[in-house]
Amino acid sequence: MTLHDLSQVKAGDALPALTAGPITPLTLALFAGGSGDHNPIHVDKAFAAAAGFPDTFAHGMLSMAYLGRALTDWAGATAVRRFGVRFAAITPVGAAVACTGQVEEIIEQDGERLARLSLQAAVVDGPVTLVGDALVRIG
Repeated sequence: MTLHDLSQVKAGDALPALTAGPITPLTLALFAGGSGDHNPIHVDKAFAAAAGFPDTFAHGMLSMAYLGRALTDWAGATAVRRFGVRFAAITPVGAAVACTGQVEEIIEQDGERLARLSLQAAVVDGPVTLVGDALVRIG
């Protein structure tokens, strides 16, 4: 269900921000189980240390999931036509993730009115971890 009336969306509009976390070892274990991504770099401190990291860190797809939740909270899942990201930095244990987005332009494509969005996830008071974009049906 769309939580916002998207018929009046225009370039420059911001999506409501979503902050998730803090990321805990339990968060990582649950995400590993749910996603099937059991890479030990995310759940085994000794393995992470041997790889040169001070601790385990979040799966990039966990931050993408939070960003996807911000997107679908705004537009509804059925309105999303494309959603992609580029991973830019790691999300450490203990961090909270801030997800934001902005409407860049309104276009017509395949008979639909769409908003092209820029998206990002960042560690609160830290680096940007994901940069993305999406196309969302708005009318």
